[in-house]
Amino acid sequence: MATTFTIRDVSRRSGLSEPTLRYYEDVGLIGPVDRDESSGHRRYRPEDLDVLDMLACLRAVGVGIEDMRAYMANRARGRAAAAEQRDLLLRHAERVERELAAQQVRLTYLREKAAMWDARERGDAAAEAEATRRVRAAAGRLEVER
Repeated sequence: MATTFTIRDVSRRSGLSEPTLRYYEDVGLIGPVDRDESSGHRRYRPEDLDVLDMLACLRAVGVGIEDMRAYMANRARGRAAAAEQRDLLLRHAERVERELAAQQVRLTYLREKAAMWDARERGDAAAEAEATRRVRAAAGRLEVER
């Protein structure tokens, strides 16, 4: 008899909640998942785990359900869909790059603001003035982001 896994096992292994696993089956991202004949409970195969690990990674990087569907459909098409897969993934890579850049601006603002307060605590007026200038510059970049 082949090894199978319960929904609880799969949830623990993949990091996806049980409701998410059911939802992914409902929307056609996985499955249909086999059922235990006696209980009717889902029984996942090792191949299902591989697909769910991939979906968990896509979810972790912010890929939405529609793009997951497209990814899975393209995956089934193989080489014929390679360009579409590449473009889909690169589109998300560009989104992540924009998010990283925005986070870097936020980080710079926080560090500069902390440097300003550090200079203020030390009573270093020149350093406080310079830090304040850098805070204003970082704040200006935050404005652009809004």
